[in-house]
Amino acid sequence: MSANRCFHCQLPVPAGVDFSLVVDDVARPMCCIGCEAVASAIIDNGLEKFYRYRTRPAQRAEFDAQFGDYDLPAVYEDLFSVNGQGLATIELAVTGITCAACAWLIEQRLCKLPGVEAVAVNVTRHRCRVQWRLADLPLSKIMGAIASIGYRVEPADESSALASLAVEQRRYVLRLGVAGIGMMQAGMLAIALYAGAFQGIEQQWINFLRWISVLVATPVVTYSAQPFFLGAWRSVRCMQLTMDVPIALAIGLAYMASLWATTTQAGEVYFDAVSMLTFFLLLGRFLEMRVRYRNELAAGRAARSLPLTALRVTGAHLERVPVKSLCVGEVIQIGEGDTLPTDGVVVSGYSQVVEAVLTGEQQPVGKGRGDPVSAGTVNTSNRLLVRVSAVGRATRLSAILSMLDAAVAEKPKQVAVADRLAGWFVLLVLVVAALVFTLWWWLEPERALWVTLSVLVVTCPCALSLATPVALAVATGRLQREGFLVRRGHVLQTLHEVTRVMLDKTGTLTTGKLMVQKVLTPSIDNSRSHSSTLWSEIPEPQDGEILDIAAALEQGCRHPIAMALNDRATPVQTQQLEHTVGGGVSGLIDGELYALGKAEFVTQALGLTRVFPQLQIPAANGDEARGAQPRIVVYLANHRGPVAALILVDALRPGAGAMVRRFAQRQLAVELLSGDRAENVSELATMLGIDTWHGNSSPADKLAHIRARQAAGDVVLMVGDGINDVPVLSGADISVAVGDSTDFTRLAADAVLMSGNLHTLVAAVDVAHKTAHIVRQNMWWAIFYNASALPLAMAGWVPPWAAAIGMSASSLLVVVNALRLRGGDIQRSAPDIETGPAPALII
Repeated sequence: MSANRCFHCQLPVPAGVDFSLVVDDVARPMCCIGCEAVASAIIDNGLEKFYRYRTRPAQRAEFDAQFGDYDLPAVYEDLFSVNGQGLATIELAVTGITCAACAWLIEQRLCKLPGVEAVAVNVTRHRCRVQWRLADLPLSKIMGAIASIGYRVEPADESSALASLAVEQRRYVLRLGVAGIGMMQAGMLAIALYAGAFQGIEQQWINFLRWISVLVATPVVTYSAQPFFLGAWRSVRCMQLTMDVPIALAIGLAYMASLWATTTQAGEVYFDAVSMLTFFLLLGRFLEMRVRYRNELAAGRAARSLPLTALRVTGAHLERVPVKSLCVGEVIQIGEGDTLPTDGVVVSGYSQVVEAVLTGEQQPVGKGRGDPVSAGTVNTSNRLLVRVSAVGRATRLSAILSMLDAAVAEKPKQVAVADRLAGWFVLLVLVVAALVFTLWWWLEPERALWVTLSVLVVTCPCALSLATPVALAVATGRLQREGFLVRRGHVLQTLHEVTRVMLDKTGTLTTGKLMVQKVLTPSIDNSRSHSSTLWSEIPEPQDGEILDIAAALEQGCRHPIAMALNDRATPVQTQQLEHTVGGGVSGLIDGELYALGKAEFVTQALGLTRVFPQLQIPAANGDEARGAQPRIVVYLANHRGPVAALILVDALRPGAGAMVRRFAQRQLAVELLSGDRAENVSELATMLGIDTWHGNSSPADKLAHIRARQAAGDVVLMVGDGINDVPVLSGADISVAVGDSTDFTRLAADAVLMSGNLHTLVAAVDVAHKTAHIVRQNMWWAIFYNASALPLAMAGWVPPWAAAIGMSASSLLVVVNALRLRGGDIQRSAPDIETGPAPALII
């Protein structure tokens, strides 16, 4: 047996660990106190032969049996993927994670297993992503290792995750209810005791009120505070001091000291403080759990966005089959309006496909024989036959989502760092308390316990622990009322540190949907040496008849141009509609043939003898002030000639111009990062005054650019809306998704801009700066209070009841200061779009 492996469980003994037990007259190494205790129990019961005749390590035999089924190939092949190097990757759902310290413990535990290459725990979604060498380590060992340190684990599944969260929520509601009732009742009893201390009260009534307080506080401590004690025990077992340790110490010691004081009729009681602390800590965790539950619901909807079945072409027949049963090389049929379930190559047909899921752009792309298509894209017009080239995890969409997971795993664990610092603080407090107890035991033994308790109460980091979360909670509530939904705990802190803002274009700075900006009618200008077509704008509502005809021609079509007219209820009836992909549409209205589309299509469809006069729109005329994107012109005509020209634009979102200007005023660098054509990106950047822009950027290009900026020292804020933005949103220091973005995008983002006004984002940055200022004030006050009160408590000049009042007053001051963040409304910008008639345009 290897000397550096635990005699009981056979796992490696961590460096610096010195646990051992004599078995068969030999000192056997142990990896932890748990293994030592189990081995000791075996020896004490005369079962030494267990170690002589065991056929496999005692380690987690129960866990091996529990998770052994996951090692069967027929079971695990649907749970994880294995690459060409033999590395398997799986996502596990872990129940019982309470903070980033839990994630750190799980990662440390798994990294000790042979064969594990990488571990990343997502605290928000309670997921653990593991990559390991399958030949060296079965899945059951990984799951057993997590279960052995007190967590429940299973392969990630949306339905099971939701069910587990629902059960956990019900438990927390019960714990919260018990703690709330106990806090109110203990508080009323404490008022009577405090009043009696000043006004005089008989000892028998003091004893009676204290025993009633015991009855009230005991369920709070034994039931409601159970998660904190379990977390503390788990941390101690792993020899780490996390935030659960000081919480459990504060609750446990205060309760035990109060129970001792009640039993001996000496000293002070703190049942009210115990109940109050438990209630508010539970409340914070419950709210965080509600956020996770909503995230899981959104994740479930996003996972169902791809179709579950497809039409497989078998000879001359069509067969509807599950997508997962499709094989590479098979042919499937994609109807009009269908979402592609797989990657593939078009073998027959021609249609327009919207690839917003990959590029973020709503403009459809023509796809014909030999062109590649991707899962998640939408076929808008004609039927296609597609030969499958990739299914499931091998698709391009799956690759984007994998980039999301990798980017999330690289986020800095700020909370874990805070927990480790808190661990040193707790250790320091414990050392000071031990020294104080020893000194007073030598001086006045009867006062040692109460002076030590005063020290623990005074140094209890209540105000220190409230300094940040209370301010963040108030600021988060304010922003939520204004349409800025915070989804991650680090949002306000990181917003305060942002130095560079990255903006997507279509759907973020713009609405992503076309709208009719102008309707122009032609007339011939014979006053010039060469006759010209004079286009004049028709104001509303005189343009109604023309828009009715255009809407009637486009009815039933899903092309983006048609979508700009489909909301219009038109009384016009059409016949013999014919759609030409990439050209336009024609049809009969009251027996007369009309055509709507590109100039060449209209000329050809109507058989016009002369070239249709095209409209050239100058760059001037105030369109920049209107916030118009590059314009699209479609023409309406009949056999007599041109009837009208419709100008469609992708308008800027409200507040876009004001947002860019105000970011510049705050010395924040602004960049435009888009997958659209470079000329379109350049035009929008010039219009908004953005000096740095990048077009034709793939998701990988965007992520690489973000990484380069971060490596140069920038703290990056990314704003996007599409699934193609998911990797870069997750890779940025902080990310914001606009409110009408996809479910995948909202899941990846740290915050969601529910308001339609982009200036709210600027206001969120301002609130973040004010929040940071309030947090600094609170922190300095908490440090000043603890530093001032600690010497007095050590000297025995602060009785425990005064320490409790001081602690409560300090915490109250922190809360009141944080409430200042509620004041004032977020300033809203004026609209960027101005109105007013445009002059006539001459061609």
